[in-house]
Amino acid sequence: MSAPNINTDTISGNRGLQIEEPLIFEMDVAGRSGVDLPDVPKHQERLGKVKRKGSIGLPGLAEPQVVRHYTKLSQKNYAIDMSVYPLGSCTMKHNPRINEKMARLPGIADLHPMQPVSTVQGALELIDTLAHWLKTLTGMPAVAMSPAAGAHGELCGMLTIRAAHLAKGDARKRILVPESAHGTNPATAASIGYEVDPVPADARGRVDLKAFKAKLGPDVAGTMITNPNTCGLFETEIVEIAEAIHSVGGYFYCDGANFNAIVGRVRPGDLGVDAMHINLHKTFSTPHGGGGPGSGPVVLSEALAPYAPLPYVTHGPNGFDLVEHDGDKAFGRLKGFHGQMGMFTRALSYILSHGADGLRQVSGDAVLNANYLLACLRDDLTAAFPGNCMHEALFNDDFLEGTGVTTLDFAKAMIDEGYHPMTMYFPLVVHGALLMEPTETESKIGLDRYIGVVKGLAQRAKAGEAEYFHGAPYHTPRRRLDETLAARQPILRWKPEETKKAAE
Repeated sequence: MSAPNINTDTISGNRGLQIEEPLIFEMDVAGRSGVDLPDVPKHQERLGKVKRKGSIGLPGLAEPQVVRHYTKLSQKNYAIDMSVYPLGSCTMKHNPRINEKMARLPGIADLHPMQPVSTVQGALELIDTLAHWLKTLTGMPAVAMSPAAGAHGELCGMLTIRAAHLAKGDARKRILVPESAHGTNPATAASIGYEVDPVPADARGRVDLKAFKAKLGPDVAGTMITNPNTCGLFETEIVEIAEAIHSVGGYFYCDGANFNAIVGRVRPGDLGVDAMHINLHKTFSTPHGGGGPGSGPVVLSEALAPYAPLPYVTHGPNGFDLVEHDGDKAFGRLKGFHGQMGMFTRALSYILSHGADGLRQVSGDAVLNANYLLACLRDDLTAAFPGNCMHEALFNDDFLEGTGVTTLDFAKAMIDEGYHPMTMYFPLVVHGALLMEPTETESKIGLDRYIGVVKGLAQRAKAGEAEYFHGAPYHTPRRRLDETLAARQPILRWKPEETKKAAE
């Protein structure tokens, strides 16, 4: 830790091997290029008044500058290939390289969505095979493969529920959503015109069944519940919840974001679920984040299957076909094409690599690792709820009471230790939440190192070192930012100095 009264800034702005790197536009030299191009031969100018008067606006750099620039930027990113990524509710797991190899195979990587169906029989078989696995693992008879991500899958499921009600001439308007739900749940329901009615949690961190039943009525279209839930707990009364919603003619939408905790062990269809999206990146190791590409297939019950979106794959005597038009029960299309082929390939590669027994071990190891964290940290941190957890361990900030250290301070100090912080302040039902998900891919050795850091920071906070936490992080290329100013006056685009001066 640097002494508070000593200026530790360097002349260059570098911090050891953390090299200060300007924006690529700031390195621009007019006329510089990484390639030699022949002179343009004399020709008659035909652009007239539309001829460009200024530069194109792209930076001029030599090839080594470009390589070094992006290499340095890559070194500033925290990644799952560097260490444990303990974000709770996000399942940041290792992506096996065999998945990437399969996704780049000729005939898969170079497919075009407008190819004739006769030329993509292998791709359609791959999609159909993945669909079979998803239906088998969930115990559901149908699946919509086109949704592009988890939230898109939620939209698919809720539109299917609405279509089923409207087909009966029943335009119900209310959806019951637990207060601990992912934020996309109420947002999805509201975006298609439903009224969101929140359901509180009980003292065990699960849906309050009595409160849930009290809200039931003939205007309830359905419920959206995550299981295991966002507190990392299995909803032990899930069958009763399903029976209750069905008793009033509603449908049960299950947020399948945490299917990785129960895959191979529990089939949601057996619990009474009518629709559930599956985040392929969470359960089946496809890449996560970065704005895409994603995939969120939605499994459907027999009652909702007729209302699934188009297109879908069929297998008949003449091979595989892609059905683009089918009566008037389907609510329509979600995407221009069928889905994300690269994600389908990666997910199926993962599934076939593990097999049914391997997938069962995946969920078991994920739960084991999370409970190991919970057991090892319980004495230094404060667990949010009693008992064991599922795939993630949830703590509150009671252990920081009286220290002057906040959850945010604690997380910033973790960055100096070389770890990405856990999820903070979520779920909202837990004050000062610290949510950790180690996934099944972390070894005991790696978890022990992480646990040692978290325990050490907790002990420093309790020892009265609040000033240290308030200044963290100390050893990053950028220190703690003014987040309020950044939110109110964001700078979203680089501008050259002459433009800035002109604006002033």
